[in-house]
Amino acid sequence: MTNSRSRTDDLYYDQLPHHQDLLDGTEWASLETPTGAGEALPTYLARLLDTNPDVRATAARDALRVVTHQNTVYEATVPVALYIAAILNHPATATGEFDQDGERAPQYPTRAALLRWLSDTAYDECVASGERVCGDTFLDDHPEMRAFRDMRPAIYSAVRPLLGHDNADVRDAALVAAIPLAEHAALARYRGELAEHARRLLTTSTDRYLRDRALEAPKAWGHDTDTVENTDDVAAREFRARQAAERESWAGGWSEEPPF
Repeated sequence: MTNSRSRTDDLYYDQLPHHQDLLDGTEWASLETPTGAGEALPTYLARLLDTNPDVRATAARDALRVVTHQNTVYEATVPVALYIAAILNHPATATGEFDQDGERAPQYPTRAALLRWLSDTAYDECVASGERVCGDTFLDDHPEMRAFRDMRPAIYSAVRPLLGHDNADVRDAALVAAIPLAEHAALARYRGELAEHARRLLTTSTDRYLRDRALEAPKAWGHDTDTVENTDDVAAREFRARQAAERESWAGGWSEEPPF
């Protein structure tokens, strides 16, 4: 399977506008980025569909890094994320050969790089934990982050068909993007399916980044991952736990208010 989609299963697909409508209908110049307004974003985003892979690599650096500088979500992050989701199935994203940092790397499609960016943007362990405990009110004081997380069902509807993609890079990138998106309460019914995809990845991949993402959320959702967790996974998890404990001990609690 590559690009098939069930409109019955993906109930939120209609919330995802066409990429050109997003490009033309968004008031980019009025949206905050860490370097000012976002008037240059439509030019960068349009170039993500250029036929030249070098142009796409440069566009990825120019457009994607600026709206999540230092892991912060800005006003411009939401429409950019929706645009990225809307072009995931565009033919231009099927090739590209550059990695998640915008550098050239053989056999790495643009589509996988965009999925990796969506994953990194959606992923926030502290926010996910807070939402599990506190519910929808957890981010009331952080409207930009709240706006992004409210759009997770629409973004997920574009990511889900790629979970069975023929290209392993795309397939794995889709999984690590889908997992943090599925923290949204409306997507809870997909978590069992994602846990099965995670088990598949964990039996085949040795990539530390992928394994950490595939283990963390399914475990938090109550799925048994012990049979696919290896000694390196346990060591990595224990190391992160020690780091977290040291930070909390040093600061006497969180050093700043979530979402960090």
